[in-house]
Amino acid sequence: MKIYIAGHRGMVGSAILRLLQARVAAGEALTLLTRTHAELDLTNQAEVQAFMQDARPDVVILAAAKVGGIHANNSSPADFIYKNLMIECNVIHQAHAAGVGRLLQLGSSCIYPRAVAQPMPEDALLTGVLEPTNEPYAIAKIAGIKLCESYNRQHGTDYRSVMPTNLYGPGDNFHPQNSHVLPALIRRFHTAARAGEKVVTIWGSGQPRREFLHVDDMAEASLFVLDLPKDVYDANTQPMLSHINVGTGRDITILDLARTVAAVTGFDGQIVTDPSKPDGTMQKLMDVTRLARMGWQARIGLRDGIQSTYDWFLATGPDALRAS
Repeated sequence: MKIYIAGHRGMVGSAILRLLQARVAAGEALTLLTRTHAELDLTNQAEVQAFMQDARPDVVILAAAKVGGIHANNSSPADFIYKNLMIECNVIHQAHAAGVGRLLQLGSSCIYPRAVAQPMPEDALLTGVLEPTNEPYAIAKIAGIKLCESYNRQHGTDYRSVMPTNLYGPGDNFHPQNSHVLPALIRRFHTAARAGEKVVTIWGSGQPRREFLHVDDMAEASLFVLDLPKDVYDANTQPMLSHINVGTGRDITILDLARTVAAVTGFDGQIVTDPSKPDGTMQKLMDVTRLARMGWQARIGLRDGIQSTYDWFLATGPDALRAS
């Protein structure tokens, strides 16, 4: 079986690749296909078509995306909607054209409305207005779900979507402007601790609640969903509501998260909030009942996950600090 992992150098894609490589080492007859951005531009239809027709994978895992935090989404909304739409359209359509019967697409929890009951169930999709700070990205991710469902309905493919909560772990982006909240906090508190700073200021009020899932858990959940027999997947989903939430089912305030990161990095100064900066959605907790019912639950606790991520950050050194 040939499996193409799109986005194998990203945080999630590399974690999935590691798991698949372990399966190969254990004796599974898998051929793993990867291409760097320099080798294959997924926003280029002709390049994706040529690759799919030549490689003819049996399975595609679509982990490639343009991602970023609040600042990046606010600064480059056109980039986020255009690049993600093009990647999804090209990969999903050309996979079908090349006869790929099975595909897994990774999305994001930002697909859900800003004002929605917590925890967020899958059927909350398209029931309200999206969070303005990342609406373009969210629309692209919703389109990816609907592409998969539409190809399944019209062409009988088996294309599935998983929607993770906030992810973190080895391979994360620690750029001071373009990273998500947890790696940004790790870098900020690491720098402050090493410089002997007495105060660290965090964006917003500190009161929004967020859920965090270690990338190794996400990789395991992705392959779990991909490997589910079709009758089991179909029995737990609906043709036009087929995506599956992936998370821990537990959240934490940003202020408490900052305190945890401070403890891990050795910062013992004062933490100050800056309410003039945007909070974003006040709570984003995934309802993971559907996935738990099918037999999967997260196993890595947040404190242990942050510690292992910080250990990776320290081991990677300047490369992590330059990540963008």
